[in-house]
Amino acid sequence: MSLRPDWLTFRRYAGLTTGMTLALFAIGVYTAATGSGLACEAQWPLCSDQLVPALTFNPDFVEWFHRVWAMITGFFIVGMAGWAWRLDDRRIRLAATLAVVVLPLQIAVGAVTVTVGGLVPGGYTMSTHALHLVVALLIFTFLGLATFWAGSGGGGPSIRRVRLTLFTALGLLLAGAVFSRAVPLLTYSPGAQAWFYGLSLSGYLALLSVVVDTFEGGGFPGSDRVRALAFAAIVLLVGTLLLGRDLVLYDATWQLVNLFALAGALVGVAAAAWLLGRESPATDARSGVAEAD
Repeated sequence: MSLRPDWLTFRRYAGLTTGMTLALFAIGVYTAATGSGLACEAQWPLCSDQLVPALTFNPDFVEWFHRVWAMITGFFIVGMAGWAWRLDDRRIRLAATLAVVVLPLQIAVGAVTVTVGGLVPGGYTMSTHALHLVVALLIFTFLGLATFWAGSGGGGPSIRRVRLTLFTALGLLLAGAVFSRAVPLLTYSPGAQAWFYGLSLSGYLALLSVVVDTFEGGGFPGSDRVRALAFAAIVLLVGTLLLGRDLVLYDATWQLVNLFALAGALVGVAAAAWLLGRESPATDARSGVAEAD
């Protein structure tokens, strides 16, 4: 007899874990941007000689909250992998297991940057921060893949769903662009950075869903090109995410590169949505009838 409630499916648990990881991204970016990552007097698990610092909004509390959220999310990731091994789908087991395998590296790099950076050569450098971001993105990708594969059924997705996902991705990336470092509309403050990463990573997740969907029995016209455009947009988006941090000496040249990468990602998503609508109206109509039945 299982104590798990009927509504708690693996897909919902995986979706929650992925969402918690996305929130951790935004919290981590805000923590780093405010300089709170160097608070707590470089201690762990203590924070300024306390297990729980004063619950007021200050650098110590921001860093402590980031650590607590990261710890809880880490347990959820481990739990997801354990659950995945009770499923029959090898892809889900592999993705969830890889997330756990990479997790210790992320924890170690994070510890180097905020607690022992002064003791490790290059502990608080651009390359270390870049590695921290890339490893986090890897974990996020594995979790997203496991979630989408858990929700995939036989027969492949409907074109309507893929198109809706593309428009959702486009909207999220456009909203993220408002806060982007590439578009000087707003001050690139810690809050703006957190919004940029939260919205952009949500768009990244939507594009990842498109890539997965167009592999799942994706025999509709133009699916290969839609998948290629979505993947290209993901690559360009990763470039903007890297340039959103202080990983290079961000001058006018890098801002232009960032702007082109962001614009390229937006154009790729828009082109994929347009291509899907142009090449498969008949298939889409049949899909709509099937869904109505």
